[in-house]
Amino acid sequence: MVTRIYVGGLTNEATKNDLQELFAAFKSLTKVSIVTDRETQASRGFAFIEVEDGDEATKLIETFNGQEFMGKRLDVNVARPRAERPAFGTHGGGAPRSGGNDFAPRKRY
Repeated sequence: MVTRIYVGGLTNEATKNDLQELFAAFKSLTKVSIVTDRETQASRGFAFIEVEDGDEATKLIETFNGQEFMGKRLDVNVARPRAERPAFGTHGGGAPRSGGNDFAPRKRY
């Protein structure tokens, strides 16, 4: 079973290769992905890694959580499931927006 791990506290200069080298001792590491801003493509300061062996995942977390890497303290733990977000084109209530102006001023009586 694959364990997804959150790695926070990264510098903007940290690369995928840097993280692969950092976690190289853990042979069951299968994926490294640094989260970037959609617009600027700059790092958002955190990444997700995947480890196939559950015991190795636990050891990785214990080893690196709170450790310094590239001048910053890492926050390493099991990733929480992604929060559910409304579907594209909705405005929180789940219903799609109409084609009209939803923000027109109210009539005064």
